[in-house]
Parts: sequence; structure tokens; C-alpha cells
Amino acid sequence: MTLFDFPDFIGYLTNGFLLRGALVTLALTLVTVLGGLVLGMLLALLRMSKQRLVVGAVRGYVWVFRGTPLLIQLVIIYTGLPQLGVRFGVVGSALLALILNEAAYLAEIIRSGFMGVPRSQYEAAEALGLPTWLALWKVTLPQAFRLMLPSLGNSINGLLKSTSITSVISMEELMRRSQMVMQEKFEVLEVFCAAAIFYLLMTTAWGVIQQHLERHFGAAHAAQRG
Repeated sequence: MTLFDFPDFIGYLTNGFLLRGALVTLALTLVTVLGGLVLGMLLALLRMSKQRLVVGAVRGYVWVFRGTPLLIQLVIIYTGLPQLGVRFGVVGSALLALILNEAAYLAEIIRSGFMGVPRSQYEAAEALGLPTWLALWKVTLPQAFRLMLPSLGNSINGLLKSTSITSVISMEELMRRSQMVMQEKFEVLEVFCAAAIFYLLMTTAWGVIQQHLERHFGAAHAAQRG
């Protein structure tokens, strides 16, 4: 009995079925990041509101979604909501759970970025008579983004791996497809080692992109100060 079938392991690294699963993982991550940033930005702005009721509601949202496992949130959305007459398919349930969960984390990252911008920048924008939305877009957000980029990058890195949880509702991303391939020959170690390589390549690629973004925005900030 062979402990590890190396030729089969190499074959799994070029397996089209697994490669398409990796692409689904990337697509899930991309859509979740975009949706999470939009919702997270909204939550962050509401969190800085002067309305106590609004702030309390946002705090409650963040508390729930950061304080409970993503797996439970996913199962509730996929199997619980249909009992209330709200039904989503596998893809819809996966994306909804991922976006709602990610937004809770991104909201705090975005809020901390805004809080890191010196008060003088807000005052300068007001002195120039800029509308609130324009001051946010042109003055505050670029500086806040530079501050939040490291945390944002780490969150995306974690999200790439968290998408594997959606396999429990049969979302055919990399993990689910790895399980399906594994059942053909029961080569557990070979298949999951190949899957690990795919995840490692994706997170490494994102790490390179993140470093490039940090250097770019760091250089731009240094040029502005100079």
C-alpha cells in the first residue's frame, strides 16, 4: 500500500475540475469583497452617526456577525430562512452569508481608518466649502484607505480561505470539488495537499498585490507630504 501517490498528486494539480473550483473560490472572494466594502462603508458611516439609535443598531449588527461562527450564519440563511418564506439558492446563500459576515469586519476596519485621519483634514475640507460627499471622496477616503490597507489586505486573505466553509451547503468551490474528487479514489492526502497548494498560490498572489498597493499608496503619501 502506497502511503502517498506522488504521480496522482501531480495529476490533481493540473486537474481541470479542481482548477475550475479554484476559479469559483476567486469569484466568491471578489464578489464578497465588493459587496462587503459597500455594506461595510455604509455601516462605518452610520456607526459614526450622532443618532444613538442608528449607532446602537450598527453595533448590534457587528456584535452578532463577529460574535457567531460563519458556518452557523451560513446554515441559518440556507436552511432557516426558507422556513420563513425567504429562499435563496446555494450561490445566493453563500454570497449573502459571506458578504454579511465580511461587512461586519470591514466596517470596523473602515471606521478605524477614518478615525486615523487627523481632524485638521476635516476642518480644511470644511474651510474650502467642499460638500460632505466630495470631502469624503477626495480628502478623507484616500488617507483613510492608506491606513486601513494592511488590515483590509489581511481580511481578504482570510476570506479566500473562509470560502471553503460554503462547501457544507454543496457550493462547488475548491473545497467541495476536492471532496468530490477524493471520493473517486479515496486519496485523501493527495487531493487535499493539492487543494492546499491552490489556496497557498491564491493567498500568495494576493500578498504580492497587497504589498504593491501598500508601496504605491505609501509612495503617494510621501510625495504629497514632500
